[in-house]
Amino acid sequence: MDPQLAKPRLDIPDTDETPQHLIARLDSDGVASFTSAMDANVGPTQSPRGTTNGVKKDGISHDKGFSSSDSSERSSVPSSDEDYDALEVDPSTMIAGAKGGGYSNGERPSSARRRSASSMLEQRNGTHQDSPAGSPSPLMGKSGQHARSISIKLEKTDRKGKYTLRADDYEIRDILRRTLLTEGAVAEAKKRRRQFRDLVFTRQFTAFDRQNPASADSPFHGFFTLFWLGTTLLILKVAAENWRDYGSVFGRKQILGIMFHHDVILLGVTDGLMCGATSFGFFLQRTILKGWLSWNKQGWILQNVWQACFLAGTLSWAWYRDWSWTHEIFIVLHCLVMLMKQHSYAFYNGYLSELYKRRELFKRKLKQLEDIEPAPSPSVSTPRKSFETSPSAGLSHRRRSITSRSTSNLHKEQTEVATVAAALESGAPLDIDQVDAFERIIKEEIEELTEELNGKCESGETPYPRNLTLQNWAEWTILPTLVYELEYPRQESINWFYVAEKTVATFGCIGVMIIVSEAFMFPPIIRMVEMRQNGVSLEERLHEFPWLLSDLLFPFMMEYMLSWYVIWECVLNVLAEVTRFADRGFYADWWNSTSWDQFARDWNRPVHNFLLRHVYHSSISALQVSKPTATLMTFFLSACVHELVMWSIFKKLRGYLMVMQMMQLPLVVLSRTKLLRERKLLGNVIFWLGIFTGPTLLCSLYVII
Repeated sequence: MDPQLAKPRLDIPDTDETPQHLIARLDSDGVASFTSAMDANVGPTQSPRGTTNGVKKDGISHDKGFSSSDSSERSSVPSSDEDYDALEVDPSTMIAGAKGGGYSNGERPSSARRRSASSMLEQRNGTHQDSPAGSPSPLMGKSGQHARSISIKLEKTDRKGKYTLRADDYEIRDILRRTLLTEGAVAEAKKRRRQFRDLVFTRQFTAFDRQNPASADSPFHGFFTLFWLGTTLLILKVAAENWRDYGSVFGRKQILGIMFHHDVILLGVTDGLMCGATSFGFFLQRTILKGWLSWNKQGWILQNVWQACFLAGTLSWAWYRDWSWTHEIFIVLHCLVMLMKQHSYAFYNGYLSELYKRRELFKRKLKQLEDIEPAPSPSVSTPRKSFETSPSAGLSHRRRSITSRSTSNLHKEQTEVATVAAALESGAPLDIDQVDAFERIIKEEIEELTEELNGKCESGETPYPRNLTLQNWAEWTILPTLVYELEYPRQESINWFYVAEKTVATFGCIGVMIIVSEAFMFPPIIRMVEMRQNGVSLEERLHEFPWLLSDLLFPFMMEYMLSWYVIWECVLNVLAEVTRFADRGFYADWWNSTSWDQFARDWNRPVHNFLLRHVYHSSISALQVSKPTATLMTFFLSACVHELVMWSIFKKLRGYLMVMQMMQLPLVVLSRTKLLRERKLLGNVIFWLGIFTGPTLLCSLYVII
């Protein structure tokens, strides 16, 4: 026996030579590990085929390879796609005292699930440690000792590298049956959620937060101080000159006049009504829970129609009121945020409503089964073999049932549980073995559905449908995340001094942005607008294009950085502190990006997580499209939304931003070639050149043309 081999695996070399024997080693627990005789000298440290290589980042594991289920698609080029099935909590990001959201006391939720699944499998297979002493084991020989080796023959098939295992020994057949059932069920547990993939929420701080110990200990902390010191001195100089020339630190106060001269109160009322209107999703879900509507039939259609009306109504109202660009940008961005929030809330709860309906159906089936009096002889119409043998077929049935679990129409399913339901509906007599098998299958289905309905709810307060309350909806509306979950990690208390600090920083940065815009951006833009209004030809305006670009380059870059800092560092942290939301992973170190796909993932994590769950993965599971097609759809939707924002600012539809954003796709492909893949510095230089010139180029094009 080799104690180093702790996990059973069957590695068969993909060669034309047929291995005649396998060497079977048994560990102290009687678990078998098989090795080809021709590969007997291969060390136990060799990785099995299909192993994934995950890299953790900000508490989220980014899949850099392919899982065993995707072995047919393996490639030597690592994938940058994120796989929610491989996500785990990174302990380095966790801080003592966090509650909820899928972990407690620093324990990884995925590990807890695996232990739970293993325990269930041990009980199912009769191999639990608490099994009665002296119970017979198929791994025991006649002398009561573990068998050291078993000879197994392989028959070559017509497919290269594929063999059929033949063994007449009962012991080895039982070993293989248990191994297939165990590994298949573990793979099923990892792939359980197909349409709404799991997100891992941990307690963490943003990179520039003073509470972040990694930021405080960073060797670049002095540069952060230098940036704000230089910004402060520049603003003091400009403000002093404005005071001397115009009697106000804001200069001519043209931007302030645009912001506050028209419909300020009406803008606030509109925003409040818009937020309240998102309660449509809550009342729709309550209606579905009562059984008056079905999510799979009418619910999702009503929700999509409402979302289209919500967006069109908000944009039409802003257009009708002829609001300035400051009002427009605020209401359009907030409208998009509320649109994503209600979409996530409605579609996740709608998905859970179908699981809930399915669980209630099987509870009724279980009650019906308990009332059945077992017959002395089995039913001829209900085959016993399909539930007692062929574990690989059973696993195939269960895997297929995952994709159809969000429906309660069992007549269209070809699954194990559907067969059980059909047998119960037929009214055929069942013997005691069939009743026991049916009961086991139904209970397993109910347990899995219950686990799905509980989600990450550890407190037991908000599993579906107890989460469908006005309080839960109102709390979700103001949480700084766009992906709905039943529970999130929370802090114990609110630090009101921290709230005041971030609030002051928010308004301070906005003041800096107004001063910079008034002094460096507004004059050249107004000059170009006046040229258009005075009838200057396009050719003459294009002659001014390089000078406009150079005038706006640095101030636009500063505005871009400050806008990002205000939203993702200040505003979101204020909301997180007020709501005690502990996961502050609103962004990653996007400034170190070496490709545009890395920037898209890291600079805006809330939107990225929404697109990843509700666009990318949902399009794969619902529309059955490939990963490249799903990526293209996600990028195109994002580009259209960004173009909508530009339309709200400039009141013209040109498509410049949409085209430039779609051009990122070939740049992403280029970044994965041998030319740039290992040249991280060059990739980062190209990225920063794009950030420097992109926003300025877009603004100049919209102003001149």
